[in-house]
Amino acid sequence: MSDDHTHVREFFTARAADWDARFPDDGPAYAAAAAELGLREGDRVLDAGCGTGRALPPLRAAVGPSGTVIGADLTPAMLTAAVRAGRDRVGQLLLADVAALPLRGASLDAVFGAGLIAHLPNPEANLRELARVVRPGGTLALFHPIGRAALAARQGRRITPEDLRAESHLRPLLAGSGWDMTSYVDEDARFLALAVKRG
Repeated sequence: MSDDHTHVREFFTARAADWDARFPDDGPAYAAAAAELGLREGDRVLDAGCGTGRALPPLRAAVGPSGTVIGADLTPAMLTAAVRAGRDRVGQLLLADVAALPLRGASLDAVFGAGLIAHLPNPEANLRELARVVRPGGTLALFHPIGRAALAARQGRRITPEDLRAESHLRPLLAGSGWDMTSYVDEDARFLALAVKRG
């Protein structure tokens, strides 16, 4: 396991138990972002880096009982918190690294990633791996419940010119990974970049 993985696991392990309590009002933002994926009854969707699984209920609502919802995360403590919250009842939880997903190629219709991009050790390769498991024409949502400026202010820092979530960086990053960005929103109330897998 790389130092990047160790750091990510340590960061989230220390915060897993009270993660949901720290952000109690994010539910509607998750539901709205999940709706933007355009999922249909019976679709197959992955929540990559699912954490405590806050996106799993709206994703399940979108795909219905005949659909497939998978939540994958690198940190066991986050998945334990997801089970404690009962979210394992609406989706299958998987201890997995988004850099090497144990899923067949083109087996999914969509991927949802909340707060994911900032924690990827090799963003282009990792986004390419997400593209591998999605069918051509499938969708990707990179989401955060608050925008870049609001998040930086919350963390007591400034946005740097190298920020991967800036549209000028993210669009070519996605393009180099097999995705075409179709929508980009970065406002105080949310960050949401949508992309379609090239076919």
